[in-house]
Amino acid sequence: MKFKAGLLTLGAALGLAMFASNVLAALAVGASAPDFTTDAALGGKEFRFSLAEALKKGPVVLYFYPKAFTQGCTIEAHDFAEATPKFNALGATIVGISNDSIDTLKKFSVEACRDQFAVAADSGARIMKQYDAALWIKPDMADRISYVIGPNGKLLYVYSSLSPDLHVQNSLQAVQQWRASVPR
Repeated sequence: MKFKAGLLTLGAALGLAMFASNVLAALAVGASAPDFTTDAALGGKEFRFSLAEALKKGPVVLYFYPKAFTQGCTIEAHDFAEATPKFNALGATIVGISNDSIDTLKKFSVEACRDQFAVAADSGARIMKQYDAALWIKPDMADRISYVIGPNGKLLYVYSSLSPDLHVQNSLQAVQQWRASVPR
């Protein structure tokens, strides 16, 4: 009996965590995206990623994920890797952020991201805090939140869900809507 009650309690907590993730986290559409520069990796090579520099080229899809090489984060990275050519054709840059070490991200950028887009290290969860993207039950870990940031630095789209399933599709749709509204 105690075991069943424990499972119900755990299930209720996880359900609440998923609900809270969708309701409480994330900056609002229209807000200014906090600027940052941090260590990142692309294709196993380390470099400095600057949001301000990336925005000069077009919109940025900035997505936070909990931990490299976990099941959901690997699925999400694969999905973003497959969609990267579509994002690039629209002028968008993709960057994923987690509190993993840069050495871990060098490997993740090759294996999970398939050399298609950069992943950035958020040492000390500084960027997560700026973007209100920390997982509320474990604040040193990122929640799964996707932001689309316009070249003007304003948030065009925000999506928060612990499931990786719709982050790529929804972010791509937001970039397509941005592109359709901007004269070439």
